[in-house]
Amino acid sequence: EEREETAEPPKYKVIMHNDDYTLMEFVVDILIKIFRKSRKEATHIMLQIHKAGQAAVGVYTYDVARTKVYAAHAEAQAHDYPLRCTIRKE
Repeated sequence: EEREETAEPPKYKVIMHNDDYTLMEFVVDILIKIFRKSRKEATHIMLQIHKAGQAAVGVYTYDVARTKVYAAHAEAQAHDYPLRCTIRKE
């Protein structure tokens, strides 16, 4: 009996971009709440975003990445922040 192997779906990076208006603590909160990072890891990522202008915040399947980006944008919009996330194929 032969088994057909299932290919893993492609993975996508969620990239968070720096801006001059979104508060650093808000970014940390988004990373904890939506991207499930620890406070220490969220703070580290936030500082990378601040210094480099952007940073990868996670790698997911396309649907999960898209859902997380939508949630982050909705939360930012609700607080009048221009936070921007993009998705890139890994």
